[in-house]
Amino acid sequence: MEEQFILRVPPSIAERIERLLNENSSSSEDKSLDLSFSEDGRSGTFVIGNDHFPASLLDLPCVLESYKTYDDSVLIKTADIGQMIMVREEGDTAPDVVEYRHGLTPPMRDARKRRFRREPDLNPELVRRVERDLLNIMAGGTAENVDVEVAEQEEDGDEHARNARKKSAPAPIPKPDVPEAGANAGEPDRSESDESDDSM
Repeated sequence: MEEQFILRVPPSIAERIERLLNENSSSSEDKSLDLSFSEDGRSGTFVIGNDHFPASLLDLPCVLESYKTYDDSVLIKTADIGQMIMVREEGDTAPDVVEYRHGLTPPMRDARKRRFRREPDLNPELVRRVERDLLNIMAGGTAENVDVEVAEQEEDGDEHARNARKKSAPAPIPKPDVPEAGANAGEPDRSESDESDDSM
């Protein structure tokens, strides 16, 4: 797999990059592209020609897949993209977070807040205690600080609970034994085996 990233630039810089890629490099005024980062690895400088622009490395809220094709029918996955380099104009403020709030497409706007479940608020002491108890149980020991309650059911209370759940069903109404008129007029009753004998 290849290593890839998203390069997001303002429209004015995008035009210059497109011109640089499409035209002959000797005829273009922007003859070079450069990207360098400071020691923190998150902020840097994007250089095109003689102009310097601030850049930031941001994590995307979700992983993107990149594909390429040779024959316009078969797609081959080339990379998983999880970061984006955002180039800003000189006067724009730098983002104060490491993770970019939005995805790349309009449906992924404010993706972290709208699409993903909020992380639960867990007490770190409770997590450590449960982890310690699990390690003890896996090692063949027992868990510490466990309250064990044995619940005994009373027979009288149990019977009352069963009787409360039962509902008296109404008695079925008996149907009168009257043969239907015209159902088997003049024919003797036939069983299923007689019907199968007619097919021979």
